[in-house]
Amino acid sequence: MFFSIIIPLYNRPQEIDELLATLTKQTYTQFEVLVIEDGSVIDAQRIVEKYKNKLDISYYVKPNEGQGFTRNYGFARAKGDYFVVFDSDCLIPDDYLEIVRSYLFEHKLDAYGGPDAAHESFTPIQKAISYSMTSPFTTGGIRGNKNHIGQFHPRSFNMGISREVWENTGGFILTRLGEDVEFSIRIHSLGFKIGLIPSAIVYHKRRTSFIQFYRQLHFFGRARINIYKHFPTELKLVHFFPAAFTFFAIFSILLNILNSKLAYLCNFTLLLIFMLIFIHSWQLNRSIKVGFLSIIAAFIQLTAYGLGFIQDFWKRVILKYND
Repeated sequence: MFFSIIIPLYNRPQEIDELLATLTKQTYTQFEVLVIEDGSVIDAQRIVEKYKNKLDISYYVKPNEGQGFTRNYGFARAKGDYFVVFDSDCLIPDDYLEIVRSYLFEHKLDAYGGPDAAHESFTPIQKAISYSMTSPFTTGGIRGNKNHIGQFHPRSFNMGISREVWENTGGFILTRLGEDVEFSIRIHSLGFKIGLIPSAIVYHKRRTSFIQFYRQLHFFGRARINIYKHFPTELKLVHFFPAAFTFFAIFSILLNILNSKLAYLCNFTLLLIFMLIFIHSWQLNRSIKVGFLSIIAAFIQLTAYGLGFIQDFWKRVILKYND
């Protein structure tokens, strides 16, 4: 089996350097790499050139269109039997392709996804963000989890599709705002088989600061409404949880300002949630600092996603704007 690894890139030369370095260590070597520069101002051409003698690598430059259409650009030029998509801020374990090849040999999958984890080299903030995005106490727990709710939808930081899927779907029809989930739903609808490969883990850096993390999760909240506009049945009760938490947090603040007795109950509930997050993260990461930072990351994740969800739910569902 020959893999084509597709990596969209936008103004992140340092990230692609780290990712490509991990690909040179793959135990399974039947693959090519396509790096597609999506209208970057700061390009990575010099960095990619360093790997010409270490990898079967191609470098393309195109106008900015967003990650979805940039992946399509790569699919159209790929030679592989199977296309693998990574985000540029991922680090890939040495045995990743070996694991995927072995799994696909035993289980016929037309498309797959895998989980993400925190690498030991990550900063405490990155580890806290990674914990929040994979924790059972936040909505992140349903991403890349073998106990996922409903159909499994691979996420584009760690995703693979067969050439047949590409030829039958034409790839992404959205370039942003939930494009990977929309793509997964369409793959399902055409009768292709999608599955999770639990051991096909990547180390996903995500954002490096809480401000960047807030912006990303606000975008994710809006993306969920965008998916709903295409597939109304894909809006589940669990997707309302961050919005409910956001309303609860705002309500708690107002009760404290008004010095209401009900505020004590709200405060206790929030304290209990945050204590559970702290203890769980501390146990997993073996770091008190990461445990405390995980409380902040979880709060940002839930409220940022909740506010983005509420914003576009009000604008696009209630007011029917941009319908």
